[in-house]
Amino acid sequence: MTVEATSNDGKRKRRTAIPDKPDKPLNLWSIMRSCIGKDLSKIPMPVNFNEPLSMLQRITEDFEYHDYLDRAAAAESVEEQLALVSAFSVSSYASTIIRTTKPFNPLLGETYELNREEEMGLRLIVEQVSHHPPVAAFHAISSRNGGWELFGEMMVSSKFRGKYLSVMPQGSIHVKFHKNGQHYHWSRVTTTVHNIIVGKLWIEQSGEYDVASSITPHKCRLKYHPYSYFSREPARKVTGTVFDASGKAKKVITGTWDDHLDIADVTKIKDAKKEDYVTTPASRLWKKYPLPKGADKMYHFSEFTVSLNEMEDGIAPTDSRLRKDQQLMEETLWDEANAEKQRLEQAQRERRKERTTPWEPVWFKENTCKTSGLKLHLYKGEYWEMREKQDWSKCPTIFK
Repeated sequence: MTVEATSNDGKRKRRTAIPDKPDKPLNLWSIMRSCIGKDLSKIPMPVNFNEPLSMLQRITEDFEYHDYLDRAAAAESVEEQLALVSAFSVSSYASTIIRTTKPFNPLLGETYELNREEEMGLRLIVEQVSHHPPVAAFHAISSRNGGWELFGEMMVSSKFRGKYLSVMPQGSIHVKFHKNGQHYHWSRVTTTVHNIIVGKLWIEQSGEYDVASSITPHKCRLKYHPYSYFSREPARKVTGTVFDASGKAKKVITGTWDDHLDIADVTKIKDAKKEDYVTTPASRLWKKYPLPKGADKMYHFSEFTVSLNEMEDGIAPTDSRLRKDQQLMEETLWDEANAEKQRLEQAQRERRKERTTPWEPVWFKENTCKTSGLKLHLYKGEYWEMREKQDWSKCPTIFK
């Protein structure tokens, strides 16, 4: 529905808006009361709960702040690099603060590509490699500052607890820098959506993880502090400590996952166990980009997110942008979108019944990462070569 345009410098001009979200009343309790204690990824839901994006595109949203990895690739020290990678890991939550809608569950074999090499030096392929449990694998490559490679997988389970919804992501994320050979990996924290039935919805991220090197003992320990009505601490608080190879604290990170992070160097350690440090004055490490005008009517999408469902030439026949139900929802034809969503899900169930051999992903294969020792789906290669040839003979038919 978008006409491709180019700017004065010859680069593609991306769209900056999508149709406004229609005002569709919905009896939430009549739908949710039967879902208490269940995994919502296994329950058919109307598009009224959704936003016009696939979960594969939601994963792609994490790369809005890809330039922090570009900067990390050029960092002069491992500690500086680790801080920038940690900021990138936190930035993936920035869009969630007012995004209370859910993405479309991908069909088995669905893919999404981000081909922004000219604009961003970045290419990414994501594939839904399993349906039960739902697992998406991804692989990105960048040519900036010596280059980096990011890969991993995500499995998301969600349960409705009556008053709140818990979203528990599993899997690991890895990034390798070609210039210095460092390889870092990390996981994700739990997302909780409060006041599902009564009151104003609000979202919380809570938990801890280490952004850890698989090459050296360096790591950054990040903590997402849970909200407390009685605490004087700011809401959505994040703290982190960067440790060198000897386990000594070198930098501290403070801020919020929805707005900004600051960083300071540790000059003196008063009490390592209590994380009591003397530091230099803090400087800004990361800042969230402002949302575009009218974002409240566009599902609170950022400018980067708005561009993700824009049609591209030459994409695989399994690409999320070719999902008719998602297209119809974006075009505000929700009744038609619901009917198409049911048709696609029923067709997927029929294919599953007819399948006589285990499902094999097209572009990824479950294996063990040689550097970290973690088991995950790793990219097999060939996607971009097949795209160049427009040879999609390996792709399954999933949207008909």
